[in-house]
Amino acid sequence: MTDKKTDLPDRAQLMLRSLIDRYVRDGQPVGSRTLARELGMDLSPATIRNVMSDLEALGFISSPHTSAGRVPTVQGYRFFVDTLLTVQPLDSHSIEKMRLELSLKATPKNLVESASGLLSGITHMAGVVTLPSHAHALFKRVEFLALSESRVLAILVTGEDEVQNRMLKTDKKLSASELQQASNYLNAMFAGKDLTEVRATLLREMQETRSTMNSMMLTAMRMADQVLESNQDEDYVMAGQTNLMEFQELCDIDKLRKLFDAFNQKRDILHLLDQCIHSQGIQIFIGEESGYQMLDECSMVTAPYSVDGKVMGVVGVIGPTRMAYNRVIPIVDATARLLGAALNHK
Repeated sequence: MTDKKTDLPDRAQLMLRSLIDRYVRDGQPVGSRTLARELGMDLSPATIRNVMSDLEALGFISSPHTSAGRVPTVQGYRFFVDTLLTVQPLDSHSIEKMRLELSLKATPKNLVESASGLLSGITHMAGVVTLPSHAHALFKRVEFLALSESRVLAILVTGEDEVQNRMLKTDKKLSASELQQASNYLNAMFAGKDLTEVRATLLREMQETRSTMNSMMLTAMRMADQVLESNQDEDYVMAGQTNLMEFQELCDIDKLRKLFDAFNQKRDILHLLDQCIHSQGIQIFIGEESGYQMLDECSMVTAPYSVDGKVMGVVGVIGPTRMAYNRVIPIVDATARLLGAALNHK
């Protein structure tokens, strides 16, 4: 941030804060008369116009072609969030209500789903929560059950006896005894190792020793790879995507299509969330700061959550850039802390 921006006069800071507050509330460009009423100060229209021109020259506000009013830019929001924003922690009643909502859920997956829905319900935007990282979860055992000629149910047990079911496709029908042999082989080979190590070993073994593996070993390896590959597909839970259709600046059908494609493909959203796992506390991406075009009209507010002192995932809210940051930030922060506490308890 340059000295010029840091040394923004108090009057200009006050006007920028008032303009953003007004724009966040109604989503309409703010004119000098409206701003004068918002400020409640005895300032001449010429003074207000001059300060607005200065803010526009700094890149903090801009004037849409269809209106004489001004709207905040990404730079304006960033200065506002970094310098002018006052965040009040949630009151104890609200936190207790959220805590009770999370404590009722039984499994880690249910807790994550509940946290995502909680964020969406409170903010009226999209809530997103990554599932607890399984990077260092231990492989305990796997069992296979034939469902049809080409489908097998894999039952993967990890860590603290967490059970995950996966549907696998096979090239041929496998008998109960072949499936038992496969699970016995994998359990003997990988029990007690972390899942990342298991997957790396699987891929290496299949590449290096394929020619010396017997048919059963190769089948077991392929099925285990399917189990662990699908384990990586469930990356985050999102709720309230359709809430974003309520905001005028996001309801353009092309913008919505790109945004929902990103939600479905997950890759870009996950890349952002992965960055947040390694950060301390609240992270805020405003508009094009995310680096992804489909999020140019959106902001993402995130916070990491921890289990046993280790960061296991991220909670966040995705909404328009004109979100009420002072309200969203403490909600995201509290949800991260409460989810971590609930998972610790489980």
